[in-house]
Amino acid sequence: MNHEPSLLKQLKLWHIVVIGLGYMAPMAVFDTFGIVTESTDGHVSGAYAFTLIAILFTAISYGKMVKAFPGAGSSYTYAQQVMNPSIGFLVGWTALLDYLFLPMINALLTNIYLSSLFPGVPKAVWIISFVVIMTIMNIFSVHLTVSLGTLLVAFQILVAIIFIILSATTRGQELSFKPFISESASISLLLNGAAILCFSFLGFDAVTTMAEETLKPEKTIPKGILIIACTGGALFITVSYFAQLLFPSASLFHDLEGASAEIAYKIGGQLFQSIFVAAALTSTIASGLVSHMSASRLLYAIGKDGYLPRRIFGYIHPKTKTPIWNVVIIGGLSLISLGLSLEKATSLINFGALIAFSSVNIAVFIHYFIHQNKRSFSGYISYVLMPLLGSLFLFFMWLNLETTSLFIGIIWSIIGIIYLLIARRKNTITIPTFYFD
Repeated sequence: MNHEPSLLKQLKLWHIVVIGLGYMAPMAVFDTFGIVTESTDGHVSGAYAFTLIAILFTAISYGKMVKAFPGAGSSYTYAQQVMNPSIGFLVGWTALLDYLFLPMINALLTNIYLSSLFPGVPKAVWIISFVVIMTIMNIFSVHLTVSLGTLLVAFQILVAIIFIILSATTRGQELSFKPFISESASISLLLNGAAILCFSFLGFDAVTTMAEETLKPEKTIPKGILIIACTGGALFITVSYFAQLLFPSASLFHDLEGASAEIAYKIGGQLFQSIFVAAALTSTIASGLVSHMSASRLLYAIGKDGYLPRRIFGYIHPKTKTPIWNVVIIGGLSLISLGLSLEKATSLINFGALIAFSSVNIAVFIHYFIHQNKRSFSGYISYVLMPLLGSLFLFFMWLNLETTSLFIGIIWSIIGIIYLLIARRKNTITIPTFYFD
């Protein structure tokens, strides 16, 4: 009998945690620190704590859904199986905005860091080199990608710990609760910060795309999601706390967007600033590796179901056990970053992320409470109240979504609807049947 190659189950819990933390990029806490200091009036740690608590409800929803449907498609799979196949496709199509643009953002950040060190080298050299390396690494082996990611994430955490130690021992440093709460703090300020910081937690959702390559995914993935969210959140809160003690006001920064360099220089001079830049660079590489990997798995899930040409998007290489054509396609699309600014690329990921998060909370309610009739007291708590709280926080995120992101997201969604209608009319795709048709 001839069997089509499939993804190889080999990932353990620590692999999943590394993938999630690599996606989240621990050093990212410094990238937005200046901007969030201004928007929260010096309460970045409080905003991180608030965001962590709020985002945990959605993280738990992802864990519940992967237990029921341990496929590679994440929110696409859950919406497809629980709601409607066409709705599932549109959720996956919209979520692609998040998955496709994050590799581009990492390419742009890599260019920024390396151009500051080697200003004479053209932008195209750094971006093309970055994309080629990310593509080659993802072609050969998931295990190879995760192994390299482990080293990169470990280095970032080490630098973050060194930063905490140096800042804690800085002369004149006094511990205070002001980074969390003070007389000037308010819910509105914390929500302002949360609107920016919410997307620092992208990563717990990305690991669900690796479910088909994970050993016992129904147990491993939910546990990994909580570890990723809590570890990343604790790191963000601790680092931002000590940074806020040094810089309690945004007025102390010369450049809000370049605050990370000023923080590193004040802590350890030029030597630590150089180490800090190296850690920031490894952050983009680690995130680039895993975001490239996650995007290729989402395309694989959609292609395997026949919404996209199965011969290309649903293909697994028999030797590498990776969706090789998807990896190459993601690499090719990442080159679009040659013509994008970091601001434009960043504004494009939020719409897709919010669609994915919102759909998963809704899927929990429909699958467990409606379809499976889990209506005990604990059922109301787990499958109604918790996803509802997650959805309420996301509703606030929707209200604060940038106009550009909303506009591009709507256009992208309309394109997906048109594609689906044309494909169904021409019978070029077969819509799978699950609960509804």
